[in-house]
Amino acid sequence: MMSRSVLSTVSGLLHRATRPVVGQQKRTHYRCFTSRNSAYSSAGVSPLAASRFGLSSSVTLGRSSRMSVRAVSIETFTCVGHQAMKDLAITCTPMDPMSWSGDLLVVGVFEEEVSVSGEGANEKIGLKEGGKLAELDAATAGLVGEMMAEADFKAKVGSSICSRLGGDVKRVALVGMGKAEDITHKSWKSLGAAVARLAKTHKAGKAAVALVGAPADMDTGAAVEAVSVGALLGVVDDTRFKSKSTPPTLGGIEMISFGADNSTSVASAGARAAGTLLTKQLVSAPPNVATPTFLAEAAADIASEFPDVMSLKVLEWDDCEALKMGAYLGVAEASEEPLKFIHLTYTAPGGSNDSTKKLAIVGKGLTFDSGGYNIKAGAGSMIELMKFDMGGSGAVLGAARSLAELQPEGVEVHFIIASCENMVAGKGLRPGDILTASNGKTIEVNNTDAEGRLTLADALIYAENLGVSKTVDIATLTGACMVALGTGVAGLFTPSDSMAEELAASGARVGEKLWRMPMEESYRDQLDSPIADMKNCGMGKGGAITAALFLKEYVREMEWAHLDIAGPVWDDKTGSATGFAAGSLTEWVLANSSK
Repeated sequence: MMSRSVLSTVSGLLHRATRPVVGQQKRTHYRCFTSRNSAYSSAGVSPLAASRFGLSSSVTLGRSSRMSVRAVSIETFTCVGHQAMKDLAITCTPMDPMSWSGDLLVVGVFEEEVSVSGEGANEKIGLKEGGKLAELDAATAGLVGEMMAEADFKAKVGSSICSRLGGDVKRVALVGMGKAEDITHKSWKSLGAAVARLAKTHKAGKAAVALVGAPADMDTGAAVEAVSVGALLGVVDDTRFKSKSTPPTLGGIEMISFGADNSTSVASAGARAAGTLLTKQLVSAPPNVATPTFLAEAAADIASEFPDVMSLKVLEWDDCEALKMGAYLGVAEASEEPLKFIHLTYTAPGGSNDSTKKLAIVGKGLTFDSGGYNIKAGAGSMIELMKFDMGGSGAVLGAARSLAELQPEGVEVHFIIASCENMVAGKGLRPGDILTASNGKTIEVNNTDAEGRLTLADALIYAENLGVSKTVDIATLTGACMVALGTGVAGLFTPSDSMAEELAASGARVGEKLWRMPMEESYRDQLDSPIADMKNCGMGKGGAITAALFLKEYVREMEWAHLDIAGPVWDDKTGSATGFAAGSLTEWVLANSSK
C-alpha cells in the first residue's frame, strides 16, 4: 500500500498531467465584470462618463483589492497637467521684439548671428555686423552683447542666458538654436521647453518668443507647432503624488517672429501635447496606481471624451479564454490584479468604407514586471523601474488621445493592449511550462521574464483577425536593445521596407529616433524547442532580434513592424517617463490618412 504522502504526490502529478497546455484553469474570481456590466463594452464609456452623463450605475469597471489605497483617482490623474496646458494661451502676433511688453522676452539665436574671433584666452564673442541680434543689442543699450561675452554664449544648441532688463520688458533671455541649416523638430521643441523653464524660474506670467537668424525657408507652421508642444509640456510639473504643489505662473506666450495665421498649428500642438502628456503620466505612475484596470479606465476616458470617433471594448479573463489566448493568460495567471484586454477603436467622422485603411497599434501593457520565477534580482535588475514596462501601452493610449482630437480621415485605427502583471505565485507560470497561443502554436517557456512577447503574440493574432492591413507593435521588450542602441534610440524591426520608411520618417518628423535593426533569420533556430513549436526566448546573443523573430511567428499576411522602446522610454536624469513614441505613432497614422 502506498503511503499517504506518495498517494498525494501521484495525485498531484496526475492532476498536472491532465491540465490543458494553455497553462491556466478557469478562475471566475478573476472576473471584474458581472453580466450586468456587459453594457460597458458596447457603450464605450467609463465609470466617470456614467456619472457625468447620467448612465446606469451598473456600468462600472471592477476594481481589485488594491484599488482602495490608490494615491490618486482617474479623474484627478487626467486633470493634473492637462488643466495647466489648457490655461496656457499661445498666440502668433508679428511685431518687433522691442515693441513687445511683458515679463520675459525669449530670443532664439542661431549661430550665424554670433561672431567668434581669437582662440583660447584671446577668444572674443561678438555680434554679426548688421544682423538682427546686433539690432537687439543696440535697442538694449549693449546689454545683449555684455550677456553673451560674460557667459561665453555662442548660440550652441541647449545653451541659454537670462538677464533683467527693466522697463516694458522685465527680462530678456537668449536661447541657442545651433546652425540654421541643422534646425530640426527637436530644436524647435527645445526652444518651447526653454521658454517654459525660464518662465518657471523667473515666475513670469507673460512671455514672448522671437527669432534672430532663422532660415529664410523655414516651415513656419511646423516651427510654431513644435515650439508650442515644447512649451505646453514644459509648463506641467508632475506633482500628482506630492502633498504640495505650486501652480504655474505662465499664462500666455506670444510668438512674434512666426507670422500671423498659425492657429491651426497651435491647435494641432495642443492635441499632440495632450497625447504625449498622457503617455508620460501613465508610464511615470506607480504600479499600485497604473494597474491594468487603470489603463482600461484611461482608455474609457478617451472614449467618453470623444464618443463620435472612439469606441471601446474591454475583454475579461473568460472572454480571452474563449478566444484561446493561452500565451497571454499564462502570464497573467499569478497576479491578483485582473487582466484587461483593451480594444479602443478610432473611426473617422465620415465613417469607414472600402477605401478606408484599417490599421492597428498594439502596445505591451505589463503594468509591473517582477520577472516571474526568473525574478529580476540584484544590482542592475531595474525591478524598481518595472512600472515602465507598460511604456508601449502608454504610447498607444497617448497616440489614441491625440488622434481622437486631430480626427484624420480615411483611416480606421484599432488600439490594442493585452494588459496584466507578471508576478510570482504558486498558481503562476513556471519555467518549462508549455502554453498554447490563440493561433494554435505551442510555446515552451524557458524564461518567465520574457513575458511581454507572450502577451503580444495573442494581441497580434487578435489584430490580424480584425482584417487590418498594417500593424505596429510597440514594447519595452528587451534589455538587449538598450545595450545595442542606448537610451536615445528605439529599435525598429520589420520585414517590410515600406513600413520601415514610413515609421522612420514619422519619427524624424517629431524628433524621435527609430533605427532599423536586422531580422537575421539564421538566429531563428535559437527559438527551436524539442517538445513544443518554439521557445519564448533565445539562448544566445542578439536578444532583441530573436524577440522580434518570435513575434513574427504570430503574423500571417498583414504588414507588420515592431518597435522596441526599452531605451528611450525613461529619462534617468529626471527620474520620469519621456512620453516617447506617442508622437511617432500619431504621425504614422496621419501619414496613412487622407487628411
